[in-house]
Amino acid sequence: MENFFSILGGMGTQATESFVRLLNHRTVTHKDQDYLNYVLFNHATVPDRTAYILDSTAENPLPFLLDDIAKQNLLKPNFIVLTCNTAHYFFETLQAATEIPILHMPREAAIEMSRRQKGGKVAFLGTEGSVKAGVYQRELEKVGFEVMLPESKLQQKVNDLIYRDIKENDFLNKELYYEILAEAIEECGCASAVLGCTELSLMEEFATDNPYNVVDAQSILVDRTIERALADRKKS
Repeated sequence: MENFFSILGGMGTQATESFVRLLNHRTVTHKDQDYLNYVLFNHATVPDRTAYILDSTAENPLPFLLDDIAKQNLLKPNFIVLTCNTAHYFFETLQAATEIPILHMPREAAIEMSRRQKGGKVAFLGTEGSVKAGVYQRELEKVGFEVMLPESKLQQKVNDLIYRDIKENDFLNKELYYEILAEAIEECGCASAVLGCTELSLMEEFATDNPYNVVDAQSILVDRTIERALADRKKS
C-alpha cells in the first residue's frame, strides 16, 4: 500500500472509533478509491496514561507506545496520528523515536482556536493527566490565550463523564456534559472551551444541539489528517 498514514489509537477504543467514523464521513468521496489509505493500531491494552502521570509508580505506558512506534517504523507510513490527548505527554519522546512526523493534536487545536477567537480566556477540559501535563495550557498560551483549568469539583464532573459514564458504562451523559460546559464557560467567564479528551470529543459528536462554543481537538485532528493525506496523494 502506498501513500498511507497510521493511526495510533485504542486509548480508548470508542473514541478511536469516533475518530475513524468522522475521518471517513468527512472525506469527500464518489467511489471506494476516494477514501484514504490508513492502518489502525487499536492498542487498547496500553496502561492508563492519567494514572501514570498522576503517580509515577503506576505502570508506565511509554514502553507500549514506543513499541507501537517501532512497529510503525517498519511499515513506513507518511505520517502518524496519535488520537489520545493525554498520550501527548510523551510526544517528544515518541517523535524522537521516529523520523516519521507525528501530528500534534493539542498544537493543532490551539492554532484553530486562535483562528476562531483572538485572545481572551478559554477553558480547558480533559483528563486530570492532561491537566497536570500542561501540554494544552502551553500550546494555548503560546498563541495568546489565558487558560482556565477546572477547579476540583468541576474536574470531578469531567472525570465522572469520561470514566464512569463513557468508559465504564457506554453512556453518553448529555445532561452532565452541558452542565460541565455551562460551569466552565458561563460561570468562569470564558468565551469558549477546548475539548482535550477523546471521550469529550465523542460526547460532542452526538450533542448536536450544543449551544456552547467549543473547539474539539479530535475534530480538528480529523481535518488536519484529511488535509495532509490528500496533499500526499496529490504529490504521487
